[in-house]
Amino acid sequence: MKPYPTSSNDSGEQQLFVATFFTHYGAITFCKTLRDMGDPEARMIPAPRSLSVSCGSAVIFSLSFNPDTMANEDTEGVFRIVDDDDYVQIYEN
Repeated sequence: MKPYPTSSNDSGEQQLFVATFFTHYGAITFCKTLRDMGDPEARMIPAPRSLSVSCGSAVIFSLSFNPDTMANEDTEGVFRIVDDDDYVQIYEN
């Protein structure tokens, strides 16, 4: 299996991301794709209300986000987690 890079910040700490979706199916598919790519952090979570109210599902993950290989038509947005309740948007569909 090809190793995919995880993301880390300047101090070497692992970065986490949250992806939001227009549909539950999109979230399930995205999570499965990340697991198949070897992301140990990939799991479904309730979507933070500050980010989305679309389908209510989100995926947390640690791989470096690549919209060409990871995003699908159901991906609403991807956010880098800065603090527990602070996010920076890095992708919008």
